[in-house]
Amino acid sequence: MTTPAGPGRRPLRTALLAVIAVGLVLLGGGVAVALGIGRDEQPAADSVDAGFARDMSRHHLQGVEMANLVAERSEDPEVESLAFDISATQTNQAGRMQGWLVLWGVPLTGGETMAWMPAGEHGGHDMAGMDMAPGALMPGMATEEELAELRSLTGTEFDVEFLRLMIRHHQGGFDMADHAAEHADVQAVRDLARSIQQSQGVETETMTDMLTARGGTPLPAP
Repeated sequence: MTTPAGPGRRPLRTALLAVIAVGLVLLGGGVAVALGIGRDEQPAADSVDAGFARDMSRHHLQGVEMANLVAERSEDPEVESLAFDISATQTNQAGRMQGWLVLWGVPLTGGETMAWMPAGEHGGHDMAGMDMAPGALMPGMATEEELAELRSLTGTEFDVEFLRLMIRHHQGGFDMADHAAEHADVQAVRDLARSIQQSQGVETETMTDMLTARGGTPLPAP
């Protein structure tokens, strides 16, 4: 017969839950150290590591937003498969980068956009005259007008515009990844930046071929 959990059992259950919670935190901390992000000296808010994690996670999340439109607006299995891969990969990567910022005690938002890259030239993009205030669009990101237009389309028209915007989006993030791969201090950040370089380079080539096959032409590179 099962004994009801009386008042005397509640403190024990609470204590057990607390022990489990502490264990999970310690496990997470161990993983962080293994990744090279549990150091005594954490990256500062204006470091390459923090700037890349903050800006690239926001850049990624717009890519996820666009990819998540595909399921309801496309009828093309190849485009749907591509979008699923982009959404899953960039959601995972954005979560990792935001998790690092939390571990480092760095705000998830704020700070001048891309200020962690060289002044005047940002990885090959001439940023002169561009708005680099907090929250400003980074190279390759779609405007609200472009996103609204994309949401209004279906079928092949949607597929073509989606590919055009996503190709430019990937191109815009490449220079950020390139700079972080060379200049970040934390090994895990450099490794992720290189992974983004490689995967988005391959995806850009694939999407360009897909776009051509559907009668579209790429947007000007950012």
